[in-house]
Formats: sequence, structure tokens, C-alpha cells
Amino acid sequence: MKTLTTLCLALLCMAGLPAQTISGFGPGEAQKQLELESRFDAQLSADNLDAWMERMAARPHWVGTEAGAEVARWMRDQFESWGYEARIDTYQVLFPYPKIRLLELTEPTQYTASLTAVPVEGDPYTEQGDALLPSYNAFSRDGDVEAELVFVNYGVPGDYEELEKLGIDVKGKIVIAKYYGSWRGIKPKLAAEKGAIGCIIYSDPKDDGFYQGDVYPKGAFKNATGVQRGSVMDMPLYPGDVLTPGYGATADASRLEREEAPTITKIPVLPISYADAEPLLQALQGPVAPDAWRGALPITYHIGPGPAKVRLKLEFEWKLQPAHNVIATLKGSKYPDQWVIRGNHHDAWVHGAADPVSGMVALMEEARAVGMLARKGQRPKRTLVYCGWDAEEPGLIGSTEWVEDHLEELKQKTVVYINTDGNGRGFLGAGGSHSLQSMVAEVAASVADPQTGVSVKERQAAQNLVSGGDGSFELYALGSGSDYTPFIQHAGIASLNLGYGGENAGGEYHTIYDTYTHYKRFKDPDMSYGVALAKTAGRITLRLANADVLPLDFGPWHQTLSKYLKEVMETAVSMREDALKHNELIDKKAYSLAADPRKSQAAPTKKTPAPFLDFSPLQNALASLQKEVDAFAEKDLNGLPEAKKTALNVLLMHAEQQLTSEDGLPRRGWYRHQIYAPGFYTGYGVKTLPGVREAIEQENWEEAQQQIGKLAGTLTRMKTYLQKMNAITP
Repeated sequence: MKTLTTLCLALLCMAGLPAQTISGFGPGEAQKQLELESRFDAQLSADNLDAWMERMAARPHWVGTEAGAEVARWMRDQFESWGYEARIDTYQVLFPYPKIRLLELTEPTQYTASLTAVPVEGDPYTEQGDALLPSYNAFSRDGDVEAELVFVNYGVPGDYEELEKLGIDVKGKIVIAKYYGSWRGIKPKLAAEKGAIGCIIYSDPKDDGFYQGDVYPKGAFKNATGVQRGSVMDMPLYPGDVLTPGYGATADASRLEREEAPTITKIPVLPISYADAEPLLQALQGPVAPDAWRGALPITYHIGPGPAKVRLKLEFEWKLQPAHNVIATLKGSKYPDQWVIRGNHHDAWVHGAADPVSGMVALMEEARAVGMLARKGQRPKRTLVYCGWDAEEPGLIGSTEWVEDHLEELKQKTVVYINTDGNGRGFLGAGGSHSLQSMVAEVAASVADPQTGVSVKERQAAQNLVSGGDGSFELYALGSGSDYTPFIQHAGIASLNLGYGGENAGGEYHTIYDTYTHYKRFKDPDMSYGVALAKTAGRITLRLANADVLPLDFGPWHQTLSKYLKEVMETAVSMREDALKHNELIDKKAYSLAADPRKSQAAPTKKTPAPFLDFSPLQNALASLQKEVDAFAEKDLNGLPEAKKTALNVLLMHAEQQLTSEDGLPRRGWYRHQIYAPGFYTGYGVKTLPGVREAIEQENWEEAQQQIGKLAGTLTRMKTYLQKMNAITP
């Protein structure tokens, strides 16, 4: 491979064609890097991914289990065998295990939910009996409640607005909501705010079952007894251990009393299968559900309340459990105190072949190949830290505790955090800090799609066009939902999240059916997309580790920021116009009622139109930023003297931190980033310019104006920081 690459480069020079360039590398160094990446690719083996997945997903291994600890020890030993300094960092975290789960329909008929998924023929992993974790929602509150049932669709804010129009109140009721539409934890959070005393969540077959395709074992989709586990911790407040907010859950850490922990749900909540949901929904009467609310069960969907009445009883064993993070370090040859961190979690709700082992084995194969190159004298210039996180599933706990425990050192030394999670067949999905967009696009253009042979960038662009986009390559913004969250949202470290998918649909997520057998049949049978993930993440890691000048490009970042501001301003204008139109219609209706005394209807309540918000501080800050961004883009960074490159790299490492605020976002100070955050009522889903955007959406106009000023200050600070970088360069 080396000989072929060298020959190609020589032919290009003889033909007078320019050699390939890579952001962050001078011409000579770029060619060395390309040769290194060719040798890296040649080391990767799909057979390793296959064998490791079969081993790691052989037994259920949620946090606190001996199987989970054994996986962590085995991973540590593998990293050590590849030349890394490897250790296990353990934290003591609160983890609830279900002791009692009871759901009964008590009126107008009786039914007791089975709450059990059945083993399937041909998949021995589904037959492990008591070793399988019961289906439940972690961080539900204990409780024993009985009340009338109300169907609330997906249980998101818009659904409660529809219920209000229908005159239906959930106060004192138990709600039943479908999975999807938002992150699961928002459903009980919002239900509790509306006065409900319990919450049931089920997977409707229209979203996740036979309506989508054949069910397991014939096909990939969720069968009637499958149940999605998952955390309902109130992560929009803060992720991680519920008892140690903002600091590491070490053995001797001070802890909140459980009753004081704000991220434990306020009401009991339980997930069920669509087999168990059908008798409950069938017993409901009241208004027929709107068309958009109806699922695929063979019933007429009614909203209630009643006459269906249900009893929900839950009791948990609340214990501290050890969370074992695997930390493997390969010291850099030139910049040992500049770290490129790469992570994926290793814990699972049950076997976890797809989530997370498919991503974890790709990370391990990437690390093995890098270790092999280092042994042959090609050690990366910057230190690489490979991490296998524990306790991600119950609330991003392992990674959050590690970041909180090492916060100041990480802020000083980390260049970028690169995350992966579950992986499958299909298209590249890449999200992250938009200063990294140009570099990721270059890498995506260099990796071939296993199925089509074109670059994964070209394939993603084609999908973008088909979906109504313009075919450009863009990173999506990071909200929450995986282990990048504490790095970008709390520490202000530039981050990426990578994975392949889109052609690997199925219903195994967080069920007993997420097994090696299921994965090999329906997800990535030959592990070719696992290798593609290792190539993609590996090249990004190696380029960041070896770059002469860190390849951050603030042009795409500024363009994206401008787009976000335009969206927010249009939202404010649209809300004002909608309120004015609403009030105009009310005036007309009131006039009509007055003209005809026979009509006794009362006119609806008027809305208060949004005031005019002054966005000029943000507009001015963005305009000032533009000048510095353009000036930096014009610099010849490769020609800088070594001392200036070193000084510039230190500034580039810490650029993302300028976008954070020590006091965080309103009512949730743990989230410090002012550009990206998970939404208060979306959970995983991102809210960009969150302080301003959410204040507008919640019609808190005074706060919106305050947040405009605060964000303008953040951007002004970033402008000053860019001026420092520009001052270093000629």
C-alpha cells in the first residue's frame, strides 16, 4: 500500500498536478499523513469486530453487573496488549433496580399486564431467563396509584394543547403515551406538570412494530411483546449521577438525599408492549382521537378519560452501583499535554449488540490499528485517550462523572472529543461543533461507502437532496443523548458524534432482542459499516492528533450561527403575527355573536402579542465576528514559525470554551454552552441559541431580551478571542 501511494504521488508530481491538501497540514506533511492513513486502513479487520461483538454481547451487562465489570476488564486488557496505558476509573452511582412492577386494568373489565417479552425461535440470547433485566424506566419514582386513564398521543406540549381544546384535563389521572415524538423522559415530566399521577409509555406498532415490516424473528421489527427500556431521568436539568450534581460520584463524595434529587421523576412511569397496551386503549371511551394520534392497533383510538381505570404499582431497589470507565492512553510524541479523546459506551440495557457494542468494537479496532502503527514508529504527535464509558444508558452517568471529576484538566488539555454509539448499515451521520465541519467533510470525501463505492460524503449529499436539502455537507447540531453531552455542554470542549445508519431499521432498541443474532441478520451482516466507522473516526482522530495547526474553520461556524439567528428572529415575528391574526378572528366572532343574540357562545380568549424584541446587539456582534472570521481564513497558517504554531494551537484548543457561560442557561446552570443545548421540553433534541430561543417559545419576553444581551456578550468575547489568534499570524 505504501509503495502504491508513493508511486501515485510521484506520478502526480511528474504530471504537474497539485498534490492533495489536507486542512492543518503543509504540503509535505499532508502526503505523510495520507500514507499513514492508507497504512491505518490496511490494518482494519471486520473479523475482529465480529468476534468482539459476539463476546461482548453474549450476556446482559447493565451497570453494576459482574458481566459488565468483566467486559470492562477484558477491554482494559485488550488496550494494554495494543500498547496503551489502560486503567479502570470507577464511580459509585445511584441505580434503581425494579422489585415490583404491577399494571392492572381494574374497570370496566379486568386485565393484568404481563410485562414480559417472549423468547423467539432461532435466537438463543432471548432465552436467558432471570439474567435479562426486567422492562422498566430507570429513575421512575416508586408509587402505588389508581385512576382513570387518558390517552395523550406522544405526550408532548402540542398534544396537551389539543387536549385543552377538547376540554380534557389529566389532573389526578394516569396517562398513556406512545413512544416517539420526543425523548421518553419528557412524557412523565410534562404529565406531572399537568397534574397526572402516573404515566404509561408503549410502542405503537404504527411507529415501531408490524406496520413498519415483519416482526422479529421473521423480520427486524418489534413484536407484540417487545418493550423499550430506558431512563426517564430529567436530563434537561443535568445528566449523570442524580445524587452528585456537578461533581464526580467518587466513593467519598457528598451526596444528596434521594428525596432531594431533582432529576428523579415526580410520578411513577412504566414502559409496556403493544400487546399489553391494547386492552387498556380498547377500554377507553370519550372523544375519538384525532387522525394524527391514531396508531395501528385494530381498535378505535379514544382519548378518555375513562371508563378505563388502571392501577400502577412500582417499587425499586435504590443502591449505589460501581460504574467502570475504561481509560486507555497513548502518549503523544510531540504534544503530550494536548489530548484527542475518543469515546463510546460499553454498558447495555440487555445484550446491547447494536446499542452500544456495534460502535464500541469499531472504536476498539480503530485503537488497535493506531497502536500497531505506533509500535512501528508512527506514534501520533498528540496524546490519544480512548474511553469505554459505563452507565450511559441510565443517564450518561459514567462519562458525566468522569468529566466532572477531571473538569479543569480536561478544559486545559483536550483538543476535541469524538463520540460514537450504535452503528449500522447506511449513511454517515455526523454532528458536532461547526468549526470542525470542513475537516469532517474532507475525511468523509476520503472514505468509500462499502455498498456503493462512492465516498460517504457523496452518498450523504445524495440523501440530503432526496430529503429536500441542497446536497451540501453539514454537521447537525448536538443536543443530548450520548456521551458527548458533558464534553460540549458542560466543559465547552469541541465535540463530534459519528455513526452510520438509515438502512438498518428495526425494533430491537433497548429490548431483549438487541442481540448478536438480530444484528448479524438485519443491521450490518458483514461488519463493513463497522469498518467504515473505524476508518471515518480513525482518520479524524489521526488528523487532529498530527495536524501542524489544528484544523478548525470558523467560516462554516459563523454561517451556521447566522442561520440560527435568522430562525430565532423569524420565530419571534411569526408568533406576533399569529397572535394578531388570532385576535382579529376573535373580534370578528365577537361581532357576529353580538349581531345575533340567539348565539350564546362565548368568544375564545385573546392572546397577548409578542413585543418587538431588540435583536440589534446580536446582529452587531455577528457582524463584528464576521470581520475576524474572514481575516483568520485568509492567513497562511502552514508558513508560521514553530513557536507561533504552538501558541496558535493552544488558542484553537480553547476556542469552544469561549462560547460557554459559567452560570449556564436559565434554571439549568449545568448546561453552559450558549449555542447548543438539549431542549427543556425536547430532551435529546437540540435547541440552538437555547437561552434566547426557549425564552421566546415560552413567551418569556423579559428573559428573551436578557438572553439576547447575554448571547451578544458571548459572541463579543469570541470576537476578542479571534483577534488574539489573528494577532499571532502575519
